[in-house]
Amino acid sequence: MIDKTKITERFISYVKIDTESNPNNPDFPSSEKQWKLAKKLEKELNAIGLTDVELDENCYLMATLPSNIDYKVPTIGFVAHIDTSPDFTGANVNPKIVENYNGNDIILNKDENIVLSPNDFEDLLQYKGQTLITTDGTTLLGADDKAGVTEIVSAIEFLINNPEIKHGTIRICFTPDEEVGKGAHLFDVDKFGAEWAYTMDGSQIGELEYENFNAASARITIKGKIVHPGYAKGKMINSMLIAKDYIASLPANETPEKTQDYEGFFHLHDMSGNVEQTVLEYIIRDHDFDLFEKRKYLMQKIAFYMNEELGKDLVHVEIKNQYFNMKEKVLPVKHIVDIAEEVMLDLGIKPIIKPIRGGTDGSQLSFKGLPCPNIFAGGHNFHGRYEYVPVESIIKATEVIVGIAKKVAEKYK
Repeated sequence: MIDKTKITERFISYVKIDTESNPNNPDFPSSEKQWKLAKKLEKELNAIGLTDVELDENCYLMATLPSNIDYKVPTIGFVAHIDTSPDFTGANVNPKIVENYNGNDIILNKDENIVLSPNDFEDLLQYKGQTLITTDGTTLLGADDKAGVTEIVSAIEFLINNPEIKHGTIRICFTPDEEVGKGAHLFDVDKFGAEWAYTMDGSQIGELEYENFNAASARITIKGKIVHPGYAKGKMINSMLIAKDYIASLPANETPEKTQDYEGFFHLHDMSGNVEQTVLEYIIRDHDFDLFEKRKYLMQKIAFYMNEELGKDLVHVEIKNQYFNMKEKVLPVKHIVDIAEEVMLDLGIKPIIKPIRGGTDGSQLSFKGLPCPNIFAGGHNFHGRYEYVPVESIIKATEVIVGIAKKVAEKYK
């Protein structure tokens, strides 16, 4: 049995460490604060008896649980990231524990009238009677992905303490900077040495994913010209108004809040400007690669026609690919997904096999030669003040890791 009190305390000890990554810093890690959790984990992994514990110069922490069987089975891995999203503060996290949740509103912060309600988040109702860990309404929680970190450490410790459970060699890695799209950039797949791995970075209990968006970022820079507004006729060029026209030229119904499942989108997530210059920051997403390419082309095409109409080269589009759909790399080894599905069914968990409307380290790792489906970590409402995770989901995810280790040993006997 997984110790509920211990796993809760472990998770809370991790989320109280601020590990917010920085999208504007090219260094690894992108924030010095990530080292604090990485070094804590390094000590913890050594203490529970793992071998080859190594924290490298880029804040990647790897370790090995040696095989306890006398025949050869594939080396498998489990991966989670230690950073939290820069979208919302992860400093001074003060988790609240809600025992035996009754299905009613949860007051996160009375002074600021911040309430976590099933009227807004219906998923809460599936966890009636369980223990929830929430925020205090002023920060994110960090279950993305410190729940995943908790599950991997707890599962490996459980296997060490229960040697009657037979398993092959297991490698684990905790990565920095996943939230800013760099988590797998310097991941040494050869050194990791696993045939395949699983990221513990999904959301609700049962999620099992091996498809994700193709992803790119787009920066649209629009130049203008400032003159005194009283003498501006025929002279002023207001970059903000050109930006408005650019935004309006994209399909209005292809935004995150209006799409679902396999539908792609254009997401304007930041804009800043004045008359002289406006910058629009977009992300582009689509599961279908051809549609993904068409989206990128459309953004360039709009700029081309706007510049022709303006008679000046004022709209500039810079697009950078971020990651691609791991499905292409996982399908040839689909049995690694099937193993995880079997384990979930064995544990009485209903598998939810669906595409990720986002990305994980696993998408990049799959293209680097390490097929890497994604398994639930248990949290909900990531990256904001309404984030929560049921302790029972953390325990179940831990049991899935243990079950996969055991299942692989059985299948290759």
